[in-house]
Parts: sequence; structure tokens; C-alpha cells
Amino acid sequence: MPGIHTRLARRGLLPAEHLVDGGYTSLVHLERAQRKHQITVSDPLPGNPTRQHRRNEGFDRDDFHIDFDRQQVTCPQGQVSKGWRGPYPTSSPTAAPLIVARFTKDQCRPCPVRTRCTTTADSARTVGFPPRELRDLQLRVRAEQQTPDWKTRYAIRSGVEGTINEFAHGHGMRHCRYRGQPKTHLQHVLTAIAVNIERLSCLPPTEETPSPRPPTAFQTFLDQHGIPRPKSWRTLGS
Repeated sequence: MPGIHTRLARRGLLPAEHLVDGGYTSLVHLERAQRKHQITVSDPLPGNPTRQHRRNEGFDRDDFHIDFDRQQVTCPQGQVSKGWRGPYPTSSPTAAPLIVARFTKDQCRPCPVRTRCTTTADSARTVGFPPRELRDLQLRVRAEQQTPDWKTRYAIRSGVEGTINEFAHGHGMRHCRYRGQPKTHLQHVLTAIAVNIERLSCLPPTEETPSPRPPTAFQTFLDQHGIPRPKSWRTLGS
């Protein structure tokens, strides 16, 4: 995504908001786009990855109070962490740096709800989280994703997702028919032209109710021979 934004900036085509899918989701990318290009990136940011959150049982990271000023983390039972390390850089350029707060064995072992918090061999809980600016961004984005307004805006992506699905499953665009980048690019361009022509030819006259997409010759062949159709974009509305 940073490369995309750089090229769009060079051409003067930067959007105010960029709707992307989960494959582009990264706190680092979100923060960089806002800071460097003043772009609001909207994407489905993943939820809390901790085991407790995934299973919806026990105390997950969001149940701990993080005090960045004092560099302390307080657990749901009122214990205050004894260690604060980081932020540590990660091996992936898209992953946020990580701060690790650690509780001691003496704090965790006597705890009456320890099994809801940790199952580690040493019985001590550690909590990992990004630096303050990224943590604040993470909380804000996750909260915004639950609002009807965000869901309405993000629903616009259904159009491009349908187009990608049409190219991938209807025209086999995941496989190159030729060798070499120039010929592959030509394949992409010609296929896009064909899809546009096909869509335009199916448009109803003005003021008429749109009719379902007619079956293709291949679908007709399958129907005539009693062969189940593969589930793809071409089965919609027909």
C-alpha cells in the first residue's frame, strides 16, 4: 500500500479515504498513510488475537489497563506489572513494534482466577501491545468499525470485490496465458475490454427494469447435459 500511495501522489490522484480489504490491514500502514499523505485508510482491522479473546473466555489484552506514562499495566484483579520492555521491532515491515509488560510468578500463582488468565508453565502472564500512538489508533479504528456509518461506507467495496471475482472465476485471470510481462499485461487489458463490452451489452434500455444476467453458452451446455454448474459470479441471477 505505501507504494500505491507514493505513485498516486506522484500523479496527484491521492484520495481522502482509501477503502482496502483485509490483505492490506496493518496499523503501520494506517498510521503512515495518515501521517504522510493525509489519507484515511478504511479496512477491517483484525480483532484481539489473544487466545482468551478468540475463545471468548478469560481475560484478554483489552481487559488490562495500560498506563503509558508510568509504564505499567494493571490486570483485572488489580495487580500491577513488574516489567516493561520495548518497543521491540518485529521481523515484518507491516507489523507494529511491540511493548511487553510482564507479571511475576508471585503475583500470578496465588491468583484465584489464574486459569482464566494464563496457562503458561511459569504461571506468569505477559501482555503485548503496540506503542501509544498505534494503540490509540487501533482502539479508535476498531470502535469505528462497529458503527453503521462505517459499515455503509465500506459496503462500497462490494462493487470492486464483485469485479475481482468476475475476473478470477469467470475469465481465469489467476493464470497467465502467455510468457513475459508485456504479453501478460496485454491479456489483462484485452480481458478488461471484453468484460466492459459484455456488461454494456447486458444493460437494459433506459427506464426498464434490469433483467437477470443470461446464462453463458458454457452454462447452457452444462444444463443440457445435467452437469452441475460451478459456483461462480456467472451463476448469479440466472
